Amino acid sequence: MTLAQFSPEEIEAARKVFAGEVQFLMGVVKLEQLPDAFETEVAFAGRSNVGKSSLLNALTGRKDIARTSNTPGRTRELNYFLVTDDLAIVDMPGYGYAKAGKQLIAGWQKLIVEYLVGRPGLRRVFVLIDARHGLKNTDFPTLDMLDKAAVSYQIVLTKADKLKSDEREKVLASTIAQIAKRPAAHPIVHLTSSIKSTGIAELRAEICQLAAG
Repeated sequence: MTLAQFSPEEIEAARKVFAGEVQFLMGVVKLEQLPDAFETEVAFAGRSNVGKSSLLNALTGRKDIARTSNTPGRTRELNYFLVTDDLAIVDMPGYGYAKAGKQLIAGWQKLIVEYLVGRPGLRRVFVLIDARHGLKNTDFPTLDMLDKAAVSYQIVLTKADKLKSDEREKVLASTIAQIAKRPAAHPIVHLTSSIKSTGIAELRAEICQLAAG
């Protein structure tokens, strides 16, 4: 399996869903602050310089739904965005954590694990990987954590516009091979570019499919 395939009707339906007023709901730093469970939640995780904010902005068709920064690792809480009354996107702290102290990092990690194992509406975690580098050693602890927690996750390769066509094919094939035996990994990998809008429509459709299922 390679890239996700969706019909034109599914692509258009997802576009309409995300064309609505996507709102920032709240930032969560403690488990007790979590809002009531939504029917569907999808979370986004990735290294602190992977382009997560840019991808979320591209998904929602906005320039500032998730603030981009020249200083990676600025997301230090679980940020909730409402797409519809029943669908929420959760922007998770970037791992790598920039220059945060050990105590703060430990607090984030505890919050993330408790969120992952205790959220009934969490359908999938999208793990963002820079397509220029592919999966790195710093990514594997997060994948291991998701496998251990039995939380479904799917790899999203970002910044595909930075690669030539043959390079994209190589990193895609390599990524698929690396996750093939991981128990909680979805076998289909998304290849995206926030700048060129590559794969953005398909990722929207994937999220809407999860919400419908």
